[in-house]
Amino acid sequence: MLNFNGKIIAKSDFGLAFNNRGFSYGDAIFDTSLYIKDEIQFLEDHYFRLMASMRIVRMKIPIAFTKTFFQEEIQKVLSANKIFKDTARVKFTIFRNTGGLYAPVTNEVSYLVEVSKSEYAHKEKYVIDIFKDYKINADLLSTVKTNNKILHIISSNYANENKLDNCILINNNKNIVEANNANIFLIFGNKIVTPPISDGCVKGIMRKKVMESIRKKGDFILEEKCLSPFDLQKADSVFITNSIIGIQAVTNYKRKAYNAYLVEMVRDGFKEMLK
Repeated sequence: MLNFNGKIIAKSDFGLAFNNRGFSYGDAIFDTSLYIKDEIQFLEDHYFRLMASMRIVRMKIPIAFTKTFFQEEIQKVLSANKIFKDTARVKFTIFRNTGGLYAPVTNEVSYLVEVSKSEYAHKEKYVIDIFKDYKINADLLSTVKTNNKILHIISSNYANENKLDNCILINNNKNIVEANNANIFLIFGNKIVTPPISDGCVKGIMRKKVMESIRKKGDFILEEKCLSPFDLQKADSVFITNSIIGIQAVTNYKRKAYNAYLVEMVRDGFKEMLK
């Protein structure tokens, strides 16, 4: 079951118009969150990121779009799918209403909420490499989760073809930005470094929360700075984060093997913050 503009419908009954702007032009944004232990994890952060994204892409935010509304619309579809105690992936998509070509005739929006049961098990071996064919622009728009993800799709295909678990994307300045579906952190001794938002990485909620837990725990020095591909060779440990996988340790980059113990320290500190 889906929630389309507040109405619960069967997946088989939902269809996009041929001129839907999300389909025709990628004129849509989305947010993915984790439902666990009877609640949406970091609900407020996800809500504010979605509203900020609407402003950046110049969508009109309806008065009804409050945090409570956001929560209730997700809860509707969770209940319709009889997801109560299970862990679930929640995707909230907002697209500009039909009309116009590149220039829309309206900034009014519609929304779709999807849920699916999700149990992510961290992989003991996790291999990455850098994808160099296409690059991310180091600008504000790259930080927004839009439906225009063709670069990430091509890079994910590259990962599959080369038996990799993920690829690392770089920007026009040849700096490391993020993984296909996650933010990235490198550990050098007692220092943890992650690319700055200005390099074009998505404003990940888990990125934000992990950074908060690192600062709170105090075992590591946290720094946001530009990173080159060469830094992947120098790092002691590497991990990636998103709302569904949490904190996933990277074990190998080319011939480089990483120390997973340091990532466990980060994961333990994050778990402590959640208590």
